[in-house]
Amino acid sequence: MFALIASPRVAPILLLIASNVFMTFAWYGHLRFKSAPLWLAVFVSWGIAFFEYWLAVPANRYGHAVYSAAELKTLQEVITFAVFAVFSVVWLKEALTLNHLIGFSLIALGAAFVLRA
Repeated sequence: MFALIASPRVAPILLLIASNVFMTFAWYGHLRFKSAPLWLAVFVSWGIAFFEYWLAVPANRYGHAVYSAAELKTLQEVITFAVFAVFSVVWLKEALTLNHLIGFSLIALGAAFVLRA
């Protein structure tokens, strides 16, 4: 199992998922605390984003051994939408509409063209 997780094709994806969780909280987590001062939201978000970089940079560095930069960016965008969809429902308590799902699906379709071998 560890060999699969540590493989050059899988490890960057797992790191990108983890980095996107941090970045989504950095960018949107404060929306649940609208009464907090903006300056505090900025500083807390900046602190969370610091950890995102510690995951995203290695993901791209390691991933570039097996993926092109365009493929890494495409993976990151698809992961961002998937993480955000879960985040918005669970953390922000916002509904995903059919339009959201159709739009995300079209983006995933575009990603499939970029990532096909």
